[in-house]
Amino acid sequence: MTAAAERTTTDVLAVAREQVLERGVGLDEAQVLQVLRLPDERMEELLGLAHEVRMKWCGPEVEVEGIVSLKTGGCPEDCHFCSQSGRFPTPVRSAWLDIPGLVKAAEQTRATGATEFCIVAAVRGPDARLLSQVREGIKAIRESGNDIQIACSLGMLTQEQVDELVAMGVHRYNHNLETARSHFPQVVTTHTWEERWDTLRMVRDAGMEVCSGGIIGMGETDEQRAEFAVQLAELEPDEVPMNFLIPQPGTPYADYEPIEGRDALRVVAAFRLALPRTMLRFAGGRELTLGDLGAEQGMLGGVNAIIVGNYLTNLGRPAQRDLDMLSDLKMPIKALSESL
Repeated sequence: MTAAAERTTTDVLAVAREQVLERGVGLDEAQVLQVLRLPDERMEELLGLAHEVRMKWCGPEVEVEGIVSLKTGGCPEDCHFCSQSGRFPTPVRSAWLDIPGLVKAAEQTRATGATEFCIVAAVRGPDARLLSQVREGIKAIRESGNDIQIACSLGMLTQEQVDELVAMGVHRYNHNLETARSHFPQVVTTHTWEERWDTLRMVRDAGMEVCSGGIIGMGETDEQRAEFAVQLAELEPDEVPMNFLIPQPGTPYADYEPIEGRDALRVVAAFRLALPRTMLRFAGGRELTLGDLGAEQGMLGGVNAIIVGNYLTNLGRPAQRDLDMLSDLKMPIKALSESL
């Protein structure tokens, strides 16, 4: 490394320590790009700083969440990473989960100590049938005595649908921006990045918590990863799920190589430095990309939330392994809000 490069490396971490750790001001796009280009020998320092930022601005607690698919497959959109798209020859077929199955999944999630349960549907946006299923499902979960917080991920919404979800008591809405605005047309062509953004703004204005992140490893550049981080910061989400591409058979990304673990950790730390006060959640693909050791490094490198159990169409690892990991790291699980 040249002397100039060494100074640049030192400078961005020194700036981050003063700007982010001390003042709580996230890095800008150029600064995030510098972080993403840090050499491997600076990784330990970078992850350590990201962990300090997490501890100062978010605290030691980890939010645990489980997710379940109410409606799987048959989606009309062409998200190139997704095996649930009806436009690609994937093994996933359209299916609905009944209300007793939804209640059971919520009970199993609550039994892990999780405080968040997310109901997901593979749709462009919810129709009357789907909203009715969600309404009945939430009612049944509450009547079973389960006090877990309920989130939803049902695609793009109208204002009327946002208002309906608020009336149902939905705590948080997940709608991933997926990638940087400049890269989005290479990932999805059946709707726009702006349509997703508009849904999230309506959700925020209605008082629901906003959950929005994306997938790393879809052919984006370092510049686009930095762009994505600051676009998320502008949205001011309560939570950002960090997914890493799992190449799905039959999709346009089936032959993509998963990103390397050190690159995934570098992205996690960079996003923490861009979003110092935001919940940063390990989500899909971490098992494939990071493995057990990498997951621990991520929890010590800026992550403060985690999805346990299986994902929508991919197996995760047993929830107890993640709970044991948090215990070993002496990271307390966030308690359920007493206001519910």
